[in-house]
Amino acid sequence: MTILFLGIDLAKNVFALHGVDSTGKACLVRPAVRREQLLEVVAKLPPCTIGMEACSGAHHWARQFAGFGHTVRLMAPKFVAPYRMSGKRGKNDAADAMAICEAVQRPNMRFVPIKTALAQSRLAIHTVRQGWVAARTAVINRLRGLLSEFGIVMPLKAKTVRARAADHLDELPGWMQTACRDLLAELRRLDEQVAAYDDHVRLMAQADDRAQQLMGVPGIGPTTASALLASIGNGHDFANGRQVAAWLGLVPGQYSSGGKQRLGRITKAGDSYLRTLLILGARAVLAAAQSKQDRLSRWATTLAERRGYWKAVVAIAAKNARMAWAMLAKGEDFKPLA
Repeated sequence: MTILFLGIDLAKNVFALHGVDSTGKACLVRPAVRREQLLEVVAKLPPCTIGMEACSGAHHWARQFAGFGHTVRLMAPKFVAPYRMSGKRGKNDAADAMAICEAVQRPNMRFVPIKTALAQSRLAIHTVRQGWVAARTAVINRLRGLLSEFGIVMPLKAKTVRARAADHLDELPGWMQTACRDLLAELRRLDEQVAAYDDHVRLMAQADDRAQQLMGVPGIGPTTASALLASIGNGHDFANGRQVAAWLGLVPGQYSSGGKQRLGRITKAGDSYLRTLLILGARAVLAAAQSKQDRLSRWATTLAERRGYWKAVVAIAAKNARMAWAMLAKGEDFKPLA
């Protein structure tokens, strides 16, 4: 029988495959395929629809399988879980592959866009940069904690900690001085790493015309523009801008019933890094709106007065996400309204 749908449970070394024909009958059940055998097994199959969970390595395998003529679909694991068999079967690789095969056939399933190798490379720069930033924050907090043990309390502002920590070194005992000097040296090294990756991000944005277009939107800088491009590409996987905002978790969750609409807090679904960048940009827009009189600034200021600061920030971030989609999908420049 011809396989129409194939579910693959991804792993590091041993993969599980479950394929069905047009009647839904399982005609390929292989619960243990070694990593070095997977490409050979898939290459021998006639073109079919392959489903996988969007996890580590999924985009790499999707590009490989698409090269053999297969149609590849990636799904968020939380959308696959309801199709997993329970009871006696429980949770195992074979049951996961069967659930993936079942989920990929659903007509209303939402799929994850497959990233190119270039997009993944660009996102790797953002990932590493965030790691340096997190490490730098940890060093600053560690330094503040150690100094507080000796009665030297530093404010939260990182710039102040850098400036004032060195001034208090002479007041500390010998070994404590050694620890603090090493932490300050590590902090300087991390500052250099973050600055270097900021330059990488800036170069990526400058080299792409679409990123230059996005940077024309207030609240979108090189970091946000390059991250958006690497994540959604031309935006053709989304029907409209609101889908992008919902994908980023910038729309309210619905708790509606009985014909009455109830909207709650934002869902915070999707990519938290992109959402954070858009929120930070929106805060900058709202802060600058106080001294401007263009249409966007007047709207943001009025909204903040009417609904509060944070709701206005989220609304600006969602608007920027929608405008970014329109610019990428339609190839238009940002046109500010007076």
